[in-house]
Amino acid sequence: MTLNTDISLEYAPKLEAFARLLKIMDELREQCPWDRKQTMESLRNLTIEETYELADAILEEDMQEIKEEIGDLMLHLVFYSKIADEKQAFDVGDAIHAVCDKLVNRHPHIYGDVKVNGEEDVMKNWEQIKLREGKKSVLSGVPRSLPAMVKAYRMQEKTGQVGFEWENSEQVWEKVEEELGEFKESMNETKAAQEDEFGDVLFSLINYARFVGIDPETALERTNKKFKSRFEYIEANAPKKLNDMSLEEMDALWDKAKVIGA
Repeated sequence: MTLNTDISLEYAPKLEAFARLLKIMDELREQCPWDRKQTMESLRNLTIEETYELADAILEEDMQEIKEEIGDLMLHLVFYSKIADEKQAFDVGDAIHAVCDKLVNRHPHIYGDVKVNGEEDVMKNWEQIKLREGKKSVLSGVPRSLPAMVKAYRMQEKTGQVGFEWENSEQVWEKVEEELGEFKESMNETKAAQEDEFGDVLFSLINYARFVGIDPETALERTNKKFKSRFEYIEANAPKKLNDMSLEEMDALWDKAKVIGA
């Protein structure tokens, strides 16, 4: 697809910035000992770290930090593409064209004559098109290395898009209560059985959260941040060592932290 002149002028500053990044990447790969040494494998963990840093910035709603982390991630993507280009596998242009082709193909309601009635139709079409493209399962696109909570949410979301779904939230909550009961009963069984039932409780709670429009990963992370802030308040305001304080004394400081919004 060739951009017309008007579109080219509109995107010129952004294209210039991207070209600058590509040029710098070429120079670093040629001249910097550290950059020259890197492989896809050595960059992997760094990329994961940068992704979490972006996720943190999004939760903090810090636009300056979000901008910086997007840039860091974009550098990594260009870096992977540069390494692939050196191996004569593909270059960054091939990667971008591939995702553009995918987007066009999976949005027939924009680039074709398919009619949709809303977001749910779009998501269902997306999964059906993926299967027609050769995907063996609607779950094949869920990375094995995703954190367990995110993975559960994504699997439930994807299977729901092809009809494997409860009809209403009451049914989902009944499943939560059923799993809680089975977990309670498992307390007299082996640790393996308890772990299995506890996993079912978490899975059903994640499903309920999804059903009522709550992102469980974000919800838990907000609770983690709240817990960290309040406990650090206890540490900062404790009149003596924490080991010498009673739970009641620490709980009183916890309540003070809640009042001041820590």
